[in-house]
Amino acid sequence: MTRAVAVDQMFVTLNHALVAYVPAVWRPLASAVLGVVTVMVVFLTLFALTVLLERKGLGRMQNRYGPNRVGPWGILQPVADGIKAIIKEDVVPQSADHAVHFLAPVLIVVAAFLNYAVIPVGRGMALTDLNAGVLFFFAISSMVELGVFMAGWASRSKYSLFGAMRAIAQMISYEVPMLLAATATVMVAGTLSTTRIVEMQATYTGQIPHWFVLTPWGFTGFCLFMVAATAESNRSPFDLPEGESEIVAGYFIEYSGFKFALFFIGEYLGMMATSAMAITLFLGGWSAPLACLQWFPTWGWFFVKLVALLCGFIWMRGTLPRLRMDQLMNFSWKFLLPMTLVNLVATGLWRFLPVGWERWLICGALVVVPYALLGRSINWQGRKVAVRRYRYAE
Repeated sequence: MTRAVAVDQMFVTLNHALVAYVPAVWRPLASAVLGVVTVMVVFLTLFALTVLLERKGLGRMQNRYGPNRVGPWGILQPVADGIKAIIKEDVVPQSADHAVHFLAPVLIVVAAFLNYAVIPVGRGMALTDLNAGVLFFFAISSMVELGVFMAGWASRSKYSLFGAMRAIAQMISYEVPMLLAATATVMVAGTLSTTRIVEMQATYTGQIPHWFVLTPWGFTGFCLFMVAATAESNRSPFDLPEGESEIVAGYFIEYSGFKFALFFIGEYLGMMATSAMAITLFLGGWSAPLACLQWFPTWGWFFVKLVALLCGFIWMRGTLPRLRMDQLMNFSWKFLLPMTLVNLVATGLWRFLPVGWERWLICGALVVVPYALLGRSINWQGRKVAVRRYRYAE
């Protein structure tokens, strides 16, 4: 075994070494438990780092300081936030359904963690290789809507119920184009296994990888998937469910303490899970961007890509203003949905047309022309919007 392969498979080797101490009959269960604990520790740590990076980054973008008091350069701020959430009083409305009120945030966090079960974070580093891994991911993701409805209904508040209905309408509207964007990859790969999809992209022509995003239908599908994932994660500019100016924090208005923190954790874990699925479907998963860089560990490439996408989410939050509800719904049903359907047609043609520049030209034109026409048709009812100019405060 070469040194590069040894470093790449170090966590798999460590797992086998630890499980070897367990009696043979218990080894499958011990391996599963160890994998689950590892996923929870890694992604909860990444959640804390992402929150710190977001707060510091937004501070820089908005010409102000971020956290800079707790620890050197404020790096211990996530620890302080966690302690604060744990010790804060848990206030529950007297008329609330206490059982459902408690289970709603737990369900959202559990659904977010279950999504990671089918994500291959490195070569041979998936918790489970399901033949229907993509289907499992989207089926589990739909549990979040149930948790949102439970939170809004159990609080016995019209504000929280209205916020839940608005959040569910948004999540369902954008879940459809996100699923259709992923379907394009499934059509070309011919499998629902996330592991197999990554392996198909881990090949090279010279130095160029065979990532699906490097095709006309793949680039279009990736863009559509990420836009829908942004809305599905309630991130800016689609953060209407948390519109404090309209519905006072949305469906979790009646939550406090650690339950409120669970919604916060679930949102970030869901954002990371959808980003991980986008990497798996379009960005080659754990494969290197160039053939000469395959010496770098596969799990390292996966997390480099994941951090890059998370930085993109932070950048958008600090840049784009929030949409109105009518703009949000029109954008989904009048632009994203038709574009995903057009992209499916382009994907089918790509699959059956002979290899050559003609295939690139036909499939590229098939997605560019509808993009221009649909973009012009939903120009917010033909109204011209003045260009906004921003400048730093003096």
